[in-house]
Amino acid sequence: MTQHAAPPADINIVIVGQQGRLAYEALLFAASLRHSSPGFKGRLLVAEPQAGPLWPNDPQIKEPAIRDALEDLGAEIISFDSKHFGAAYPYGNKIEMLHALPKGEPFVFFDTDTLITGDITSVPFDFDRPTASLRRTNTWPVPQLYGPQYSGLWKSLYDKFDLDFESSLDLSQPDEYWQRYLYFNAGFFFYRCPHAFGALFLKYALAIRDTPPVELCAQSFDPWLDQVALPLVIHALGGGRDTLPDGLIDGAVSCHYRFLPLLYAREPQAAVDILEAVSAPNKLKKVLKGYEPIKRMVYQGRGQKARALFDQDNLPRKEQAIRNRLKSNGYWMR
Repeated sequence: MTQHAAPPADINIVIVGQQGRLAYEALLFAASLRHSSPGFKGRLLVAEPQAGPLWPNDPQIKEPAIRDALEDLGAEIISFDSKHFGAAYPYGNKIEMLHALPKGEPFVFFDTDTLITGDITSVPFDFDRPTASLRRTNTWPVPQLYGPQYSGLWKSLYDKFDLDFESSLDLSQPDEYWQRYLYFNAGFFFYRCPHAFGALFLKYALAIRDTPPVELCAQSFDPWLDQVALPLVIHALGGGRDTLPDGLIDGAVSCHYRFLPLLYAREPQAAVDILEAVSAPNKLKKVLKGYEPIKRMVYQGRGQKARALFDQDNLPRKEQAIRNRLKSNGYWMR
């Protein structure tokens, strides 16, 4: 039985915020954190990419009302420079922002399209043993007919970085079945030091992007690069699949909804209730209704109509089927 470290109430929680959808999602995240975790005494950091040569358009949050609302919710906006990714690969924000966090202080990163639905201080994060989201599908790699299969593809990466491949495997899963291999959704991750985690994350991601093993010649790294590098980082730092109890993150304590129509279609009623509760206060409503999907799905009731199209206890197996039903009924927005 894994011994889980007690969670400090004063950890740093970080999300990325920038002009557009992520700014509004950051507001929902901050409001849900305050609503669901009143005992959280740590810092909520909103990492904001700065204008620079890798951003054709300035990514900073322009609306003073959004910045003020974030600060009213206790969030601190911190800036970072994009030196390697920028607009060409915006998922790289979660890699590059780590160097802007306080060195040596435990952090938990969440994708901005997440709601906190329970008490974050109840989660026994073991900051010496990182992990990430197991709410994922087999998006990468895609074995080719005559090329290496899962073992050969993943092993080429472990070999490239002198990591032990065998100890990363889940031997309860069959050989060449995707879940045998360490793979995460990058919607959350944590560690005791953001600089140590970030340095390794950046090193691995750039090496995979720029000089991939020959075995990966037929594989796509866009948009998967962060999720290809992440398991290698976690493995190298002594983490793995089982360092958190099941059912908390991506369960009772957080909901990575990705898009509002998907939240209404498939997420637990508790997540819908929290979304609607935290977006109800007039002060926040004035700001949030500036984003069309929130205005229409939450305030004009289209989300509840979209939810009625589905039996949440018997959802279509594939996400694409959910999206198609939402689109065909006019409820898809992003």
